[in-house]
Amino acid sequence: MIGNMFRSLWHYRHFVLSSIRNELTSRFARSKLGFLWMLINPLAQVAIYALILSNVLAAKLPGIDNKYAYAIYLMAGLLAWTLFNDIISRCLNLFIEQGNLMKKMNFPRTTLPTIVVGSCTLNNLLLFIAMLGIFALLGHQFSAAMIWLMPLTLITVMLGLSVGLILGVMNVFVRDIGQVVPIILQMLFWFTPIVYPANIIPESYRYLLNLNPIYHITNAYQQVLVYNETPQLWGVALILMIAVALMLLSLFMFRRASGEMVDVL
Repeated sequence: MIGNMFRSLWHYRHFVLSSIRNELTSRFARSKLGFLWMLINPLAQVAIYALILSNVLAAKLPGIDNKYAYAIYLMAGLLAWTLFNDIISRCLNLFIEQGNLMKKMNFPRTTLPTIVVGSCTLNNLLLFIAMLGIFALLGHQFSAAMIWLMPLTLITVMLGLSVGLILGVMNVFVRDIGQVVPIILQMLFWFTPIVYPANIIPESYRYLLNLNPIYHITNAYQQVLVYNETPQLWGVALILMIAVALMLLSLFMFRRASGEMVDVL
């Protein structure tokens, strides 16, 4: 099944690449700032949080000798969260939005989530480049630990895509899913130490963070980008196993439901 999927994607690679390019250009076709809006929105969010909370939470970040420590910490966590959140949010209504295309054209349905992944990953790469420039301006040092961002990005994409596919398929049949998921994602954002450091959580409750898979991802990004350290390997391995298991489940659901989705749509 997986081999056939990759062969289909390779055969339709030009369709996938052109769709990603067209999607990005159409989003900002009449915009003066164009692709800069992909960077302005998350960076504006960082600026707002940093302006409001930096004086309160900067002292809670031990081990960083930089007066802009909180902004650096915040950007590292948001880089991981933005990729995960964007993929799920896009996949959630993907098949509903592309319903007419799925009915009229005969093409591998797997190209649709692949286009989403390509677009979201490119956005995240541009955001990462912009953040590196800001880190440099703030005087933050880099290290060889940043090489870990490649496997971490892959794991984040796998987890986001698998969850997004499962929810996207379910949303075709039960439209309430599309209303509930944004609320859950907002709650998950605040239950993940992104805007605040994990050490402000009471120790008696801190173990609950291990039940949050996104915590292990954002924490790994923060260890690499903020502290220039190798992430906790057990946490990365755990999320990788979860991502692989969910990916297999999502592909099974997607394959079984693809025909019924066209009928429902």
